[in-house]
Amino acid sequence: MHAMQYEITLPADYDTGVVRDRVARAGHLLDDWDGLGLKAYLLRERGVDGSPVNQYAPFYLWDTPEGMNSFLWGPGFQGLVNDFGRPVVQHWAGLAYEDGGAADATPTVAVRRRVSVPEGVPLAEVAREAALETGRLAALDGVVGAATAIDPRHWEVVHFSLWAHDLPKTDGETYRVLHLSAPGRDRLRRGRHW
Repeated sequence: MHAMQYEITLPADYDTGVVRDRVARAGHLLDDWDGLGLKAYLLRERGVDGSPVNQYAPFYLWDTPEGMNSFLWGPGFQGLVNDFGRPVVQHWAGLAYEDGGAADATPTVAVRRRVSVPEGVPLAEVAREAALETGRLAALDGVVGAATAIDPRHWEVVHFSLWAHDLPKTDGETYRVLHLSAPGRDRLRRGRHW
């Protein structure tokens, strides 16, 4: 599994309805994308859920590198680049994925929490604890699914969870889920990935 996200920060007075319309019009295009576990079309709005910014920030879980690469080098991502400029694409190696108790529900909220890995901590311990956190998140009421991944370049762990209600019980940046494309969610390997 590969986790990926890019963030497009928009002006404070930006009409986020433009993003909502774009997703409503084109979000379905990845509903059957080969190699995609899931894509959560995410939006943060300034002043909502504690967000200081307007931001479009889709989050992906890929079940194959070929699926990810065909998206990045294909017309879908190029269309986004043409409209908004080329964003930095954050990428993390998957550590764990779990379905939650609300796995069959449509998610309305997502939470992303990034944690720096401190120097001097045994990396196996960091990975093991991060994978356990995935299970703890997935066990919370209202969780659709939870994933954890790590960026070994910047030594950062990312915890990502999808929620079927607006009251997530975890810390991090809160996003509204505008659409979920999940053609390969059933192919995402459950549990830890090593």
